[in-house]
Amino acid sequence: MTEDIGSTVPRRQLGRTLRQLREEACITLDGAASTLRCTRQKIWRIESGLGPTRVPDVKALCDLYDVAPELVEALSGLATQTKSSGWWHAYGNAVPEWFELYVGLESAASHLRGYDDALIPGIFQTKDYMLGVHGDRSDLTDEEMHRRIGVRRQRQRLLTRRIPRPPRLESVLSESVLLKCVGGPAVMAGQLRHLLKLTQLPQLSIRVLPLAAGAHLGAEAGTFMMLSFPPGNRSTPEPPVVYCESWTGALYLDRPSELAAYEKVWASLDALTLDEQQSKSMISKIIAEAHHG
Repeated sequence: MTEDIGSTVPRRQLGRTLRQLREEACITLDGAASTLRCTRQKIWRIESGLGPTRVPDVKALCDLYDVAPELVEALSGLATQTKSSGWWHAYGNAVPEWFELYVGLESAASHLRGYDDALIPGIFQTKDYMLGVHGDRSDLTDEEMHRRIGVRRQRQRLLTRRIPRPPRLESVLSESVLLKCVGGPAVMAGQLRHLLKLTQLPQLSIRVLPLAAGAHLGAEAGTFMMLSFPPGNRSTPEPPVVYCESWTGALYLDRPSELAAYEKVWASLDALTLDEQQSKSMISKIIAEAHHG
């Protein structure tokens, strides 16, 4: 497992397997928690892959679920991998815990599909645009702002990395995102020119959803990212996940019904967006109009 991918995928695989074993054993979260003499929240966090898991905890849960010795061994090995650090750990508090999981998933994904209706996505933002976004955050010190920008810029290396291959990234941006003036006209023009430059990357697709499209499923769903993962050498590949962010936390959706719902939203967006060439033309036109305005 490459260092970049860090501990996210093993955490999720371990958590998912332990949840399945608990359900097969017909044991509730509360039942597992009382046996381990810990909180229900701790078991939930282990099963959700939200942090490293100690080998003794894995062994105690496996004992409770009456798991075969060879599987206990395999899961204990997986638990040791949940402690490896991805690059984002170096940025300390600049990455909230709920976002840390996303950063690891983003590094591990082979295909990303995102819709944004509020701001240019972080992975495309210029430094000046980032400063414009955080401009009114009086709660952030200069050092915290600097670290946040460092995290974003590090994430952006994903687009041009050599090993492993960069993921296929399909981005749909609402036209309103391009028209919203963040950081002033010059900053916005620089950001839009950066978007045009990014469209030259072979694995990257940026398309615009025009305001003329009217009401659509994306307007109800809001900003989201769908992540798919490479099959790897495991018999059961890492399942896809949908990530939705809010001001204070995030949702990670991976149930088949949830994935199907977002596939429907994506199909709706796909049908209404301009194609790549038309999208480039629209971005260029907005830059030109702002310049002459």
